[in-house]
Amino acid sequence: MTINLAMALVVAVLYAVGFYLLMQRSLMRVLIGVVVLGHGTNLLLQLAGGPPGRAPVIGLADPSTFADPLPQALALTAVVITFALTTFLLALGYRSYVLVGRDEVQDDLEDARIARQKVPSAALESDDDTDDPDTGEVSDR
Repeated sequence: MTINLAMALVVAVLYAVGFYLLMQRSLMRVLIGVVVLGHGTNLLLQLAGGPPGRAPVIGLADPSTFADPLPQALALTAVVITFALTTFLLALGYRSYVLVGRDEVQDDLEDARIARQKVPSAALESDDDTDDPDTGEVSDR
């Protein structure tokens, strides 16, 4: 079984664009990134399933020519998960727009305050308490 190089490149581009959009601060771009990743996942699952085969009807064809139903089942599951995450992000974006007036994610003020705090002035003890790495003995300092 070989995968078409053009389709593999399409999957790679879909994943790259999806992950790039997920890293943006706008919730609508994050939403579009999730949708693009969902499409990339569906295409990857269909590519991994191999070429189309015959319907698995007993008695009409050789069992080696049957289609594998697992990739279709996984693609259906990925569609449902993508749909649920899309509706959640749409609701989150709408709520953000109603409350703040824009869909951009704001900086967390508490995280910024903690990041500005002064680091401890005393040096921390090193994790390497052993003087001799071969025997593991600790000398009195």
